Amino acid sequence: MKVTRREFLVGSGTLIGGLTLSSLGINLEPIIAYADEMKKIDKVRSARQSTSICCYCAVGCGLICSTDTKTGKIINIEGDPEHPINEGTLCAKGAGIFQTTAANEHRLTKVLYRAPYSDNWQEKTWDWAITRIAKNIKATRDASFIAKNSKGQVVNRVETIAHMGSSNVDSEECWLITAMARSLGIVYIDHQARV
Repeated sequence: MKVTRREFLVGSGTLIGGLTLSSLGINLEPIIAYADEMKKIDKVRSARQSTSICCYCAVGCGLICSTDTKTGKIINIEGDPEHPINEGTLCAKGAGIFQTTAANEHRLTKVLYRAPYSDNWQEKTWDWAITRIAKNIKATRDASFIAKNSKGQVVNRVETIAHMGSSNVDSEECWLITAMARSLGIVYIDHQARV
């Protein structure tokens, strides 16, 4: 590879300047982060863009999903400025929707179980987890189901199980989960959005 005198001087000056600034205690991480963001912007510009709707609430904000044409993976999700509802803005849940894609390497994809008083995690199957949850709910309901209150009125409720809704479920899932919890007799039902 042939390097011109000008390229050599520019590269050397950049290296010496960077070393000088870092030795003076100036933090270069924001500059590096900015450079990485510029690379991401170039990738987004060359990506295939498609529109979608945020699933988290009944508002239905518009999204633009950028998909890498080479790998077929989503590389960015942002608000759609041409959408009549949100006009490009997103709430915190909508803005974080990219974290639910396969791009998040910390996303849980298998069941991990830690036994009481244990310090290590065991990998289990979904069938095992669902069966265990069902057994625990049945045992708790059998031990503490209240059919009648102190006045003799039929109440059919369980006061020893509570349900806390998640911010990562959409409106339809939230309704379904609440209906299921009420069918079990659970009366202490709350949601993360209210807390």
